[in-house]
Amino acid sequence: MRASWMARISATLCRSAAKSRSWPPSDSRALPLLRRDLGHLAMSDILDILDRLIGFDTVSARPNRDMMDYISDFLATRGAKVTPIAGSQPGKSGLVAVIGPETEGGIALSAHTDVVPVEGQDWSRRPFALTREGGRVFGRGTTDMKGFVACMLEAANRAAQARLRAPLMLVLSYDEEIGCVGIQEMRPVLPALLGAPRLCIVGEPTEMAVATGHKGKVALRAVCRGESGHSALAPNFVNALDLAADLVVAIRALQASLAHGGARDDAYAIPYSTVHVGLLSGGRALNIVPDHAELTFELRHLAADAPQELLARIRASAEGIAARHGAAAGIRLETLTAYPGLDIAGEDPAVGLARRFARTEHLTKVAFGTEAGVFQEMGVPTLVCGPGSMSGQGHKPDEFIETSQLEACRAMLERVVEDLRG
Repeated sequence: MRASWMARISATLCRSAAKSRSWPPSDSRALPLLRRDLGHLAMSDILDILDRLIGFDTVSARPNRDMMDYISDFLATRGAKVTPIAGSQPGKSGLVAVIGPETEGGIALSAHTDVVPVEGQDWSRRPFALTREGGRVFGRGTTDMKGFVACMLEAANRAAQARLRAPLMLVLSYDEEIGCVGIQEMRPVLPALLGAPRLCIVGEPTEMAVATGHKGKVALRAVCRGESGHSALAPNFVNALDLAADLVVAIRALQASLAHGGARDDAYAIPYSTVHVGLLSGGRALNIVPDHAELTFELRHLAADAPQELLARIRASAEGIAARHGAAAGIRLETLTAYPGLDIAGEDPAVGLARRFARTEHLTKVAFGTEAGVFQEMGVPTLVCGPGSMSGQGHKPDEFIETSQLEACRAMLERVVEDLRG
């Protein structure tokens, strides 16, 4: 920081007092002016923090330890109680930080620290250096979701200067982009560290609308076993790619039944559960019947569709396909990652609280997955609300965020801190 927060506040107060010739200012116009000045200072701090955060290459395949050390030091020097949580992989970690009294009724803010890769994308700017152009800032993670992390840290800085009646809690995770892996590893210790918050805000990009739901996801691999042989005698052997192809047909049939007769929620752009095959591989040479093939697919399910029931239908199809091809055939399903969906009623008190903080009446449901369902399963009322547009900027080359979105998020978190002050 170019100057301490308190020093900058003092300077602003002195300027305002000098303008009004008294303190508190007698001119009612001075208070909005002061708030505007403080808002400019806070935005400057957010951009300075975001500059640091973008400089850390935290693509999910790489360690995030350096970024977490920076965040931990930032919070600890402001008096936060910081608990690091080591990941199962070297160099991976998350943390929980608590500012204020360790009482019930606090508010949690949650974000992930990893970003998606930039390889294969056509960037016109350096992806891991913040570029400021007009009302936008560019860099990998500006929208998804280091912009919110920067706002979290500025809010923590603000909370550290206040007398809170209930705690502000920050949860930072890792490896969200590859299936919410980090938060699942952190989950066993979270209840003891968080207690019973009134609300958790997961700051994924919603353009500052309050999102009350998203689908859950299960990612799976199907390993198909056949038998090898000379391609001139192909009908005498079980072709593993035939098994895989038959399973793709069965998955497509399941998708058709879900689209035409399954549960629906019209709040989503795709109002039904979806099954998608993303990878298919097998075979070594054209003249060898393949004895091994794999396909990787995902299920994104509505709250009304129990994933276990849908997976049971897929397993039954796999068993039937293998049985038709004889004793040499087999299909084994492996779950790779899974996370729960989010579904919170619009009349829940937490929704009203989040609307008040965000100053919006707009409720939505998002197509992408988040960590919010994990908190909801823990019994924490959870909403998704954060700056930026996932469809507009997320995962794209030259990712950016509008500074107006960061300002709206800063203002929301300022209201959170004020609420905790009472």
